[in-house]
Amino acid sequence: MKRTLRWLAWLLGVPLTLAILFLLGTWIGSSVPRNSGWTQPAEGVEILIETNGIHTGIVMPLVTPQKDWRSAFPVADLGKPYRPYTHVSVSWGERVVFLDTPTWADLSLSTAVGAAFGGDGLLHAAHYVRPAPSVDIRPLRITKAQYARLVAQIERQVLPPDQRERYAGYASYDVFYDAPGTYHLGNTCNQWTSDTLAAAGIRTGWWTPLPGGVMKWVPQL
Repeated sequence: MKRTLRWLAWLLGVPLTLAILFLLGTWIGSSVPRNSGWTQPAEGVEILIETNGIHTGIVMPLVTPQKDWRSAFPVADLGKPYRPYTHVSVSWGERVVFLDTPTWADLSLSTAVGAAFGGDGLLHAAHYVRPAPSVDIRPLRITKAQYARLVAQIERQVLPPDQRERYAGYASYDVFYDAPGTYHLGNTCNQWTSDTLAAAGIRTGWWTPLPGGVMKWVPQL
């Protein structure tokens, strides 16, 4: 009996210890800043950083002098292409998780574990009409030069239309596309967001596998 109890304690203790170490590591890693001297400029381009509590994305004006996203993410690909869209949200994630979990209740343990150890990437593009700032979608002003760098970084993930497949989104205003990159625990959807922001020179954390590690660097209104 004692031996059995020791085995049970080991079986329960190891995963618990790993989970605690992971959470501690994410807190420390996300608290170490990249581009620590960055501050919001008085003028520039306003983007927004959004979260649904698990996943984060970068929301940008659909058309600016720096970039017209309509060619990369055509509204004709949407279920309702005729709406007066003003912004596009771009994020990256794991193919199976994106396509097979229309709601988080559909996420199975096997899918989550499989993604953690490696999966193909997809881009998610959601179109919005004048998104209102809130605790879950926070505005961030950056310089025009930083926005141009942000655009260039995202463009590296956008395959030409003849080299990608399109997949139905969750609603009439979003869609998925094939994209390069391999998803794993060290390269999650939220890490993609912070890496993209960091490449543009914007302050964010070093290791941000969880959404809180991204959003902690974006001030609330």
